[in-house]
Amino acid sequence: MTEETPGFDEQQPKQPDVPSGATPDDAEPKAAPAEGAAPAGDASDVALVAQLDQTRTALGERTADLQRLQAEYQNYRRRVERDRIAVKEIAIANLLTELLPVLDDIGRAREHGELVGGFKSVAESLETVAAKMGLQQFGKEGEPFDPTIHEALMHSYAPDVTETTCVAILQPGYRIGERTIRPARVAVAEPQPGAQTVKAEGSDDSAAGAAGAAGGTDAAGDDKESGGPDEG
Repeated sequence: MTEETPGFDEQQPKQPDVPSGATPDDAEPKAAPAEGAAPAGDASDVALVAQLDQTRTALGERTADLQRLQAEYQNYRRRVERDRIAVKEIAIANLLTELLPVLDDIGRAREHGELVGGFKSVAESLETVAAKMGLQQFGKEGEPFDPTIHEALMHSYAPDVTETTCVAILQPGYRIGERTIRPARVAVAEPQPGAQTVKAEGSDDSAAGAAGAAGGTDAAGDDKESGGPDEG
């Protein structure tokens, strides 16, 4: 028989009881969390807020860029449309300018009674097309002379005008909208030098004569009221 050594079980350290199926690590006590450490949830919230702020900043920058590009595109469209209209007006003005001599010949033929037959129909059709394209004729006898739309080719004096006046239209003027493509070529007349002075003197003499006549009438009336001059 083997003798058991007394006190052997007492010398060995007592192992903790481990449930069946558990690892030895489960038996070790877990360390307590350090005091003052921030919870993991708060740190993740701070990171999410910072990321959201960055996203909002980037979105604002992209929105501003998009608005700027849209404004530039609208300005570009307006500029292109304005240039297109200007080019169209210039092209029409150049075409109608080349037709002005033909229109002048038609006007002279109408004045001399030569606008008859088929030539009359063609001339009227051409004038209608020119009018549809915006061509307007101007210049009439008797209107005041305007150097911005009139070109004086002849000059004279006339007693029946009070300002520089167009007395004859040698060639009519033409415009497209507000743009003058040819001024009206006219003969002008000015008031005669000294005519206003003579007229003013005549007015003064007439006024003096009227005043004298009125004075004579008043004197005659006074004599009549007093019974006339004393007799003998």
